[in-house]
Amino acid sequence: MVNQKENKKTVTVKLNGETFSVKKGTPILEIIKERKEELLKNKKVVAAEINGNLVDLYAPINNDAEIKLIPINSEKGLHILRHSAAHLLANAVTELYPTAKPTIGPPTEDGFFYDFDMPDITEEDLKKIEQKMKELAKKNLPIRRKDLPKEELIKLYQGKNEYKVYMIEHKVEDGTASAIYEQGNFFDLCRGPHVPSTGYIKAFKLAKLSKAYWLGDAKNKQLTRIYGYCFPTKDELKAYLKRLEEAEKRQHQKLGRQLDLFFFNEVSPGSPFFYPRGAIIYNELLSFLRKEYFKRGYEEVITPQVYKKILWETSKHWTHYRENMFLTEAPDGSEAGLKPMNCPGHILMYKTKKHSYRELPIRYADFGVLHRKELTGTLQGLFRVIKFSQDDSHIFCRVDQVKSEIKNLLEFINYIYKDVFGFDYHIEFSTKPEKAAGPPEVWEKAEAMIEEALRENNIDFKINPGDGAFYGPKIDFHLVDALGRTHQCGTIQLDFVQPLNFDVTYTTENNTEERVVIIHRAILGSIERFMGIMIEHFAGKFPVWLSPVQVRVMNITDAVSDYCKDVHQKLRAHWIRADLDISNNTLNKKVRIAQKEYIPYMIIIGNKEKDQNKISIRDRTGKQYNFIDLDAFIKEIKQKIDTYDRDISLSF
Repeated sequence: MVNQKENKKTVTVKLNGETFSVKKGTPILEIIKERKEELLKNKKVVAAEINGNLVDLYAPINNDAEIKLIPINSEKGLHILRHSAAHLLANAVTELYPTAKPTIGPPTEDGFFYDFDMPDITEEDLKKIEQKMKELAKKNLPIRRKDLPKEELIKLYQGKNEYKVYMIEHKVEDGTASAIYEQGNFFDLCRGPHVPSTGYIKAFKLAKLSKAYWLGDAKNKQLTRIYGYCFPTKDELKAYLKRLEEAEKRQHQKLGRQLDLFFFNEVSPGSPFFYPRGAIIYNELLSFLRKEYFKRGYEEVITPQVYKKILWETSKHWTHYRENMFLTEAPDGSEAGLKPMNCPGHILMYKTKKHSYRELPIRYADFGVLHRKELTGTLQGLFRVIKFSQDDSHIFCRVDQVKSEIKNLLEFINYIYKDVFGFDYHIEFSTKPEKAAGPPEVWEKAEAMIEEALRENNIDFKINPGDGAFYGPKIDFHLVDALGRTHQCGTIQLDFVQPLNFDVTYTTENNTEERVVIIHRAILGSIERFMGIMIEHFAGKFPVWLSPVQVRVMNITDAVSDYCKDVHQKLRAHWIRADLDISNNTLNKKVRIAQKEYIPYMIIIGNKEKDQNKISIRDRTGKQYNFIDLDAFIKEIKQKIDTYDRDISLSF
């Protein structure tokens, strides 16, 4: 009888591989304090999972449970820490500005932001707010959850904060409870979980102010958005701020001006103007891809810019994508749209002829101009534009060819990202979105084929639920640049839906008609966006093959100007992009100008070089190569250009 009584008062807990009994209702915090106290002293654990459910450390254990602790430096731990930092910001703002109304404050990849309906503030005010946050953090205020019925939550905010009332009314179901989190005199509507106390939030910095519309709708009130950074330790924050400082130096908009590559003008928002030097880089990227396409059996096509509504209705873009399209009028007065992607045009091209199973796969490539409607406030240099081109391709193949095509694409993409440009990357597998076109069975088939292809090729990947295209699941490639930032660029999308919509078929060996599978793929993605990423990755110091000016020839005295011109012409005759500086500037000034433009090689010619029919070379890192044979230099630089070599050092 005693044992039965004890069983009712205790529960069995499994923690870190150890199983033991605790008193029913014991908070997780107390269990950790008893068995792993150092984790609490060092604030290394911020929350826990009970049987897979994320909870605060104050949560009681009322049933048998397996507890998994959430470290502060894990993905989930950082999310919780930064969400708690957003609450700390709201706490500080409402203390300093009592009329301020907090609205929504989520964590971000590197910190947090919070939107407030409040009086206008300046960047100078951020210092006061940050100081108040530090004071509140130092108080180590406990952060506690309180569950309240929907009606009580509304009463709590009624007449004080209409934004919170809206969220309760639209997010909390009738007859159910939701939570607020309290810290000192402050409370905020939130599902949680949060760190146990404000003392866990040690390393943060407020970054900037901006404006944002309530619920992202321009018809609603404009709010003040405050951004901040947050990390587990001050050293991590310091390292991050240093990376930001370096990122500022590498900012592609700034380098675009410095290197005379591109500009934007409000007469055509989100549409870059490329200067001659920027156009060289752009065209070199296309030329590189065309050579690679030739090796891999792609055929380049050119397709129209405007299509009638009927095409977009068939492809389902009219249903799923119309708000992102620029609509116009066809010559006959019917509705039409400027193309935001190439796939419907490629499908029309494929369908102009009958195709045998022997012809497949057919790989169409297209660099045609695309337009997508973006809000002006979301435009960001080359990273987010309205007018752009993609290294777009559509592969029409049989079902039995899908895996081999995906394998070839994985190898192609790895070659371009790692071997040519030197990017690390990771892969995400994005599955069926909520608003998807096509029957469930084709989605199941497509998702299974992608997963099998990835596993058979021993590819590590993360599943990204619900983020597929409306017509099919996809593999997304996220580049990691020189500063550790990630950028989603390449994609492989498996499409069984558009072949159904358009009845896209081929003739089998048995003379029957079967539907093709379409693989949509891009590697660089938007050429404009990739250029922006690449400019920042290389900090404007491009490999020789991409450099707008590969060599600058400069004289020391006027007596060697004619020899400089001869050298310049010989370089140009070998298709090396060389220019000439025989101005009256001093040699030091000529070198400084060339270094500021990040030109890979400077050929410096004086009387000795002319007398010996040689050249001296200085590269942009400062290395000097004296009295070199011009033909030998041409041979080596052409080798670097032809092999896409990223190293500019010479063998002399």
